[in-house]
Amino acid sequence: MPYFDAASSAPLHPVARQALQASLDEGWADPARLYREGRRAALLLDAARETAAEAVGCRLDELVFTSSGTRAVHSGIAGVLSGRRRVGSHLVLSAVEHSSVFHSAAALEAAGGSFTEVPVDRTGAVDPSAYDRALRPDTALACLQSANHEVGTEQPVVETAGICAEAGVPLLVDAAQSLGWGPVPGRWSLLTASAHKWGGPAGVGLLAVRKGVRFAPQGPVDERESGRAAGFENIPAIVAAAASLRAVRAEAEAEAERLRALVNRIRTAVPELVPDVEVVGDPVRRLPHLVTFSCLYVDGETVLHELDRAGFSVSSGSSCTSSTLTPSHVLKAMGVLTEGNIRVSLPARTTEEEVGRFLDVLPGVVAEVRERLGAPAAPAPSAEPRASLVVDALGRRCPIPVIELAKVIGEVPVGGTVTVLSDDEAARLDIPAWCTMREQEYVGEEPADRGSAYVVRRLL
Repeated sequence: MPYFDAASSAPLHPVARQALQASLDEGWADPARLYREGRRAALLLDAARETAAEAVGCRLDELVFTSSGTRAVHSGIAGVLSGRRRVGSHLVLSAVEHSSVFHSAAALEAAGGSFTEVPVDRTGAVDPSAYDRALRPDTALACLQSANHEVGTEQPVVETAGICAEAGVPLLVDAAQSLGWGPVPGRWSLLTASAHKWGGPAGVGLLAVRKGVRFAPQGPVDERESGRAAGFENIPAIVAAAASLRAVRAEAEAEAERLRALVNRIRTAVPELVPDVEVVGDPVRRLPHLVTFSCLYVDGETVLHELDRAGFSVSSGSSCTSSTLTPSHVLKAMGVLTEGNIRVSLPARTTEEEVGRFLDVLPGVVAEVRERLGAPAAPAPSAEPRASLVVDALGRRCPIPVIELAKVIGEVPVGGTVTVLSDDEAARLDIPAWCTMREQEYVGEEPADRGSAYVVRRLL
């Protein structure tokens, strides 16, 4: 069964499994103790730190291991905000950061601080000059991911880090998605990552803090991990994380070339095989193993279930899921279609045959879901077009408002309008995206007694 969700968690690398099993016998003792079992455990921990620091590109005493990538982000942000509290309590972050960064920003705001979101373009990339404009005299920290977890777009870290450094503002880089592919260049100040993203075990994160960055650990601290990550180190998992990072780095160049070719095949084939699809993310500056696309007129959750039944494990940033009725903040920030969103992230050793089978199965799955939802094959022309129509989609969730719009657009003449009444949050994004894909004019959103009224003018 092909697993195509490596961006969520990569399968355990064979080297990680071997290192984990071996270190279970040697790394169980307390590395802070002076007897031989403790010294043996300390040697394993020191060797893992050396390997990880080499991969990150930092000094040994700049890197600590945490219990997860999320914990590394929270600890990194909180530590700098506290250490630089005399400067101010303002945080700058991109609109497409991982949710852990937004959770930290919300905590800052609740404590009386503030933050500024830097917008992204339609590919999901920031403009470094926008960071320059967002920095203020009271900015304590800026955050920017190295590559996006939902659409794969790589960010201009080098340029942004340079701008922040010139302004005297530390930059924290979330490298969870990219560290397995190579080091993060530039003058960054802090870096975080998560082992299970590159094929290491879950429960191990990395936090690197450059010398010279004012940093005050928050919460109860102890003597372990330079006081930045309290608690007994999980040495077997840390050893496995470091060993697998070294292994994937050794394979990265060849594997990136191979997976990029497979992803290019998907990016090219999906729009040809499935009508009304938008491939999102930067087509060039992107992670080699990840591709995301959105399909009109389908329920993303249902597509995921049907693909799972067909033997393919994929992910989605669609608003149409059981866990949330709000669109992905990444897709929302990009201004792209959110309904029917599918993220395919290929793990190492994915084969041509597996990708071929996926492309064989996908068109039938999407067509079946569209038929089930009553999606139109094409706008139906009307014998007696009316100048305007109102579609009541109140109480109906994505993708129904867009489906109802598509059904009736042919019933108004060119220049006529269709007003869609909807209280679904996704409609605010998906109706304008539909207009872009169908080359119709999105007039705008108007207030309504319930929900909102979305006005579309027919151009074709």
